[in-house]
Amino acid sequence: MNASAPPAAHATHSTVPVLFVSHGAPLFAVEAGETGPALTRWGQALRTQFPGLRGVVILSPHWMARGVRVMTGAQPATWHDFGGFPPALYELQYPAPGAPALAHEVLALLQAAGVAAQGDAERPFDHGAWVPLMHLFPQADLPVVQVSLPVGAGPADVHALGAALRGLRNQGVLLVGSGSMTHNLAEFFGGAREPAPYVLEFSRWIEAALQRGDLPALLAYREQAPHAERAHPTDDHFLPLFFALGAAGDDLQADYLSREVMYSMLAMDAFALQATA
Repeated sequence: MNASAPPAAHATHSTVPVLFVSHGAPLFAVEAGETGPALTRWGQALRTQFPGLRGVVILSPHWMARGVRVMTGAQPATWHDFGGFPPALYELQYPAPGAPALAHEVLALLQAAGVAAQGDAERPFDHGAWVPLMHLFPQADLPVVQVSLPVGAGPADVHALGAALRGLRNQGVLLVGSGSMTHNLAEFFGGAREPAPYVLEFSRWIEAALQRGDLPALLAYREQAPHAERAHPTDDHFLPLFFALGAAGDDLQADYLSREVMYSMLAMDAFALQATA
């Protein structure tokens, strides 16, 4: 695995990589750390490699719904779905267009896979989508479609959602799972700045499982990964990883863009998944 790797070494590869990104706290929008610039570099390289990129389909845990919903609006609003942060954060906008035609492709693929998905024309971008996208594509010119995380879904269910959309990668679409490698908000205001040991142990266990291509271990992470319950008291912010893995399919390599840890307990791991040969 290569730190801060470009999308892939295969300049002629026609399949768009898949991205997992940790979107961190809302402050990540203005406190970019090392991860924000790494995402910007990767986004620039991706657009060079795929000049005909059609758009982005992104799943965020900040849209949880009964069943699966797909954003179909033409110009989604920027939703500041958080409280208690500096005023400047609430002034930020991410005016990327929606993509109704692409949204209906997403709906058709999900429905063909047996998922009773429905469109939502009023849904705005939540911060799990627009904060990382501000770094990835700061021009906000790529169309974006957001997909909800279904309430009660487990890792295998979310993996199946990504797998249903895998074919979009051959049609110039970037599929993104936006979550968090670790997410214990009870420890967020502890004041520590050095990475907590459990955060590193959990994150590197996940990386090792990715290196092995060990999907069964990843699907069973709550039983097998060290400190899994502390890293994720609830699994909503980890489930987008399985959306990315489902979209990626088999025989893939994880190229790490970032292994940064913010606020001691938020692992900001981000990596692209691309066929190895």
